[in-house]
Amino acid sequence: MSAPTVTERPPLGIRLLHALGKEPDWSAMTAEELAAFRDAENRKRMSPLARVITGLPDRGAVIEWQELDLPGRELRVRVYRPARDSGGALPLVVHVHGGGFVGTAKQSDWVNSHLAARLPAVVVSVEHRLLSPETPVSAAADDGWDVLHTVVQNAAQWRIDPDRAVVFGESTGALITALAAIRARDTGLQLRAQVLVNACVDLTPALFDHASMTQYADSPTLTMTQMQLFCRLAVPSGTDPRPLSPLHAEDLSGLAPALMIVPTFDPVADQARRYAERLREAGTPAVLTEFPGATHAFLSMPSVVPQARSARAEILAFLRERLIRS
Repeated sequence: MSAPTVTERPPLGIRLLHALGKEPDWSAMTAEELAAFRDAENRKRMSPLARVITGLPDRGAVIEWQELDLPGRELRVRVYRPARDSGGALPLVVHVHGGGFVGTAKQSDWVNSHLAARLPAVVVSVEHRLLSPETPVSAAADDGWDVLHTVVQNAAQWRIDPDRAVVFGESTGALITALAAIRARDTGLQLRAQVLVNACVDLTPALFDHASMTQYADSPTLTMTQMQLFCRLAVPSGTDPRPLSPLHAEDLSGLAPALMIVPTFDPVADQARRYAERLREAGTPAVLTEFPGATHAFLSMPSVVPQARSARAEILAFLRERLIRS
């Protein structure tokens, strides 16, 4: 699909939120300032007031935090189950939230509770380690994979069907999800589907060469300077970014069928478009759906970006189709 025109504008609600906020100086942010910003931002996202933006959970789902034992560590996950429990084994959706150096699984309650209630399924959202000078994206990728692997290996305990597992991620979470899908293929874990929303799948210097990165360098929900900070944290100096960049993976064949959700007012939109092309070229089915005028992270802001509801409906329909196939 062709790139959107420069006359495109983000939704009014996003423009108002952006006007009310103050953009940090990402290029000059110290480790201490990053930690303070992250703590303050996550308190906002965890607060009841945040529901005004992030949306109300589906009443048909029960939500709780759980501690999960992983190799060498414990990690919190946010678990969503249908309120009406049939008692049988349900499909598994492992979700990874976006944000990179900020964010929490709670910001995705709106979409995850809906999937749990309406598929129905058990949704396990990974409260992965956030990027910092001491925590590169490889650590977050390990969190995503280890949660998926651990839950599938303990299917009876989780009351899930290990043969009906899918992965779903947003932004940085989509990067973690795409890496998990590749790792699942390489280890013989058969996933039914992968859903990648406003996906960042390129951590190489070439990511700044994509046209959308320049066109939307100052978008209200993700900027080029944020991406520069993100990349410095994600792949520290001396680290090869290619193994952590699904877009540059040598072999994308044999992966779970993908749904790519692309908001067009987004610096990373072209990464997702190109990844869909590469998946198809490798023989992996990939559906690409664009949402004109929607901004990065729009699925976590349904109250201010109307297209979020259409995107949620598309994700639900795609997963239902993949999960009912034998």
